[in-house]
Amino acid sequence: MVKVSVIMPVYNGEDFLAESIGCILNQTLTDLELICVDDGSVDDSLNILNELAGSDSRIQVYHQENRGGGAARNVALTYASGEYVYFMDADDKLELDALEKLYGLCEDKSLDFTIFKAINYDEDTGKYYETPDYSMEKLATQMKGKVFSFDDLGDLIFNITVTPWSKFYNLDFVKRSGAQFAEGLIFHDNVFFWEVLFNAKRMYFLDEFLYTRRRYSKSSTGAGDKRYANIIIIINRNIELFIKYDQFERYKTTLYNKKIFWIYMRYENIQQKYKQFFFDEMKRDFSKMLTHERYNEFIKSLEFKNRAIYDACIKCDNTDDFDETLSKSLKTNKMKKALNKVTGLFKK
Repeated sequence: MVKVSVIMPVYNGEDFLAESIGCILNQTLTDLELICVDDGSVDDSLNILNELAGSDSRIQVYHQENRGGGAARNVALTYASGEYVYFMDADDKLELDALEKLYGLCEDKSLDFTIFKAINYDEDTGKYYETPDYSMEKLATQMKGKVFSFDDLGDLIFNITVTPWSKFYNLDFVKRSGAQFAEGLIFHDNVFFWEVLFNAKRMYFLDEFLYTRRRYSKSSTGAGDKRYANIIIIINRNIELFIKYDQFERYKTTLYNKKIFWIYMRYENIQQKYKQFFFDEMKRDFSKMLTHERYNEFIKSLEFKNRAIYDACIKCDNTDDFDETLSKSLKTNKMKKALNKVTGLFKK
């Protein structure tokens, strides 16, 4: 048994693949295996993988027809034999002492998994920058130096990024949790994250930047294509997990609001030619609540902007009407707030 199994799904990653694999092979912790699953790449990725595997026995290469990163990670998990498992993307970078540091921490504190920070790198501008999602400052502040469980986190559960590459997992724990990545969908890491989080008894936050996330327009989560509608399926699966683990009643108000917010955020960022498709999917999903037994509870729990998004979506049949209706609603509310503020000043 090796100390760490590193899992890397690969799809058309020829531009950065050798660099990313180099970050693993050159780790200060050398007792590892690198399991690469080529997900039907149409570029030179598979040849690069096979060539690298020929020069380092720690690399295993598998190939499958294109089924998505979630399926590739699930396949790789069946081959993993390490004490711990780490998920690496084929276009990113990891600090060379990261695995040694994370392994030692998990062994010392008997952790199910540890969480750490990531920095962003803009491939177009060459600049590094932080984002709240990957810095997780609230978690760092409140859980610094503590070993904690899911029950200790409260609303902080929504301040942890769902990305698998910012976590270092005990492999036996992952297998016992039954966690799997969603297959055939982007945003597939969500359901895996929530399943392991609900099961975790011993977690730790390492307040260090160990990972560099490469950002560029061709990435699956940055392309803004038709697959963005996957977010609707993923969010509903997340909610099903909250129900499964008896956490829905505790977090339902937050979940209702985040559902609307997350879906609308993807709608705003999808390419124009796919907006009507996304809108139709959004309306179809939102409309299911109209006759749902929880409708009154749902609608009363929504914050103003999310209620405005929901109402405009239900009312309208196309993106132009939806955008205009929502804009008017938000503008009217802004004016009301400004008027109330002025009126309040005069009353004083």
